[in-house]
Amino acid sequence: MTTLLEKFNKEQERKIPDLRPGDTIKVHQKIKEGDKERIQIFEGIIIAKKHGKGISATITVRKVVDSVGVERVFPIHSPSVEKFEIIRSAKARRSKLYYLRTAKGKKAKLKKRDFAVAIAPAASEEASLVPEGREPVEESTAGAPAASEGREKK
Repeated sequence: MTTLLEKFNKEQERKIPDLRPGDTIKVHQKIKEGDKERIQIFEGIIIAKKHGKGISATITVRKVVDSVGVERVFPIHSPSVEKFEIIRSAKARRSKLYYLRTAKGKKAKLKKRDFAVAIAPAASEEASLVPEGREPVEESTAGAPAASEGREKK
């Protein structure tokens, strides 16, 4: 019995991006009106993520429309949710951002999270950075004092 339930849950799970509280996202949801089907987009900040990574996982998304706060809870693995699109990522120091409900002005803003990746330029790129007709100059440390010589004990 439990294996049948686990099999069903595995079939329902989908690949989703790494959603975190503080992220600004667009949720594309299928809406059925009569015999027609359309996609409605809800854009806002994730203020809560609940129930882990299982089939029952949900996110709460909040946006402000005409100075009225609107919150919707989306099941992450629901077939009615077509996709999640991350617009911006922000640094959140809490897992539940319920304080944003009452915060106004600058207090309702979250700091942007940087995705800086330190990559050294390749050798071919370094050569292209030097103007034509000039050769790259290598730095020499022959005239500079050693680090241990600069510090003397008193």
